This record gives sequence, structure tokens and C-alpha cells, in this order.
Amino acid sequence: MNKIERSVACALFLIGASWIPAQSLAQSPFDGTWRTNMAQTKLSPKPNEFYLSQGWYHCTSCSPKIDAKADGTDQAVTGQSYDTISIRDSDSKSLSFITKKGGKVDFEQTRTVSADGKTLVVKTTSHPMNSDQTITSQATAKRLGALPSGVHATSGSWQLTKVEQSENGLLNTYKTNGDELTMSSPTGESFTAKIDGKDYPVKGAYIFNAVSLKRVDARTLEETDKRDGTVIEVSKMTVSPDGKKMTVVSTNKLTDRTNTYTANKK
Repeated sequence: MNKIERSVACALFLIGASWIPAQSLAQSPFDGTWRTNMAQTKLSPKPNEFYLSQGWYHCTSCSPKIDAKADGTDQAVTGQSYDTISIRDSDSKSLSFITKKGGKVDFEQTRTVSADGKTLVVKTTSHPMNSDQTITSQATAKRLGALPSGVHATSGSWQLTKVEQSENGLLNTYKTNGDELTMSSPTGESFTAKIDGKDYPVKGAYIFNAVSLKRVDARTLEETDKRDGTVIEVSKMTVSPDGKKMTVVSTNKLTDRTNTYTANKK
């Protein structure tokens, strides 16, 4: 589920998830491959706020906030999962973004506002760290309030209403082995962690590099994702009594946004 949360985070941002170990592999309700149903996602109503004015881009809802020259060159940023961002006003209705980590592209994005200025469409191509695959997503947002004067048409306060994502970004596979849980994805993200509340390393992810897992009850697990010691996201995952559906309530601790997802076992 982590890839889904990051897709939502990237959607306007510019903008997890592992499962409880049972007494044995055969008894674990979390083992298997799960596919997120984006049509059933409940997105946070908290708006994303940003504007472009006098050649500078400002993301006031980002944490930490971003202020960068919008001239198409790589601008250094701190506190994000990437270390540079380039921004260009493609035309009067569109902005384009490229973020990089260590010189390697993390994601590319375009934001285009509708003719009436009320809808924003955000298209993102993510480049996973350890894979030659890409994950594509498209988000739609509605404008809250009026467009401020003297700014680019994409500027303002936007509330996400819909997010769609390519199939390879919807799948996660989990396997328990005693008191350990292993997560893997088609695009190279993985970890193996004990369910003991301690931090364990994550491979192939930009947004977080450590994970800890805690048991809540027989069908629920809480996952905490960290980047360089800072808590990024906390997710609570619950498998239904029939073992066919998983509900994930995920809170981004930096932006205070909570999204709820459902996944079906394949």
C-alpha cells in the first residue's frame, strides 16, 4: 500500500504496509498478493496549496514548504524524498516538474488547469529506485475558493477528488515466516521486518528507508515508515473476517492527511 500513498502524495504535492504475522504461515490472513481498488479510495479533504508568481514556485502546504525558481533548472530542496526539483511553466495553463535524488529522476509531472479554471489534472510518471519499470498515475482535483490575482492559472487551493494508477503500482505481496513479515512489489520495493516495533531497513524506496511493525489484534497491523529517523507515515491495516479484503487507513505525519484504501486478495 505504500506505493499508493506515495502516488497520492505526489499527485499534488507537489502534491504502507505490511501485515500481521499469524501463528503459522498457513493461518496468516495477510499472506498473498493484494490489489488496491482505487475506485474505493477515500481521499483526505485537506487541500494542497501552491502558487507560481514572478518566476518563483511556492508550495505552502508542503512539509517542509518549498520555494524554488521556476526556470527549468534543478533547484536544491531539503527535507523531501528528493534533493532537487525543476519547474517550468509550459504554457499559461500548465506546469511541468521533475524531481531527482542523487541525480536520478524520481518523478516527472504535469499539472494542467481546465478552461474554466475549476479543475486540475495532474499526470505523474514515477521512476522506482531499483526498477526499469515506471508507475503512471493521474489525479483530478477541484479548486477551493477563487484564483488569486497575479499568479499562474494552476495556482491556488486544490482538493483531490480522484486518483488512478497503473497496475504495477497497485500490487503488493506479503509473506510471513515465524515472527517476520516480508513485503515485495513488482517495481522493486521490499523489506523484511519482525513484528516487534523496532526499525528495519527498506530497499528500493525514495520516500522512506526504515519500517517498524506492531501487532494491534489478530487481523490488524500498524506500520510506521521513517526516512532518516523522521516518521513519514503511519498505516493501520485490517483484513476482513473472510480474508478477502484489506482496509488501510494511512496518515502522512508531515502533512496531516489521512487516506483510506481497500485492497482485494488476488
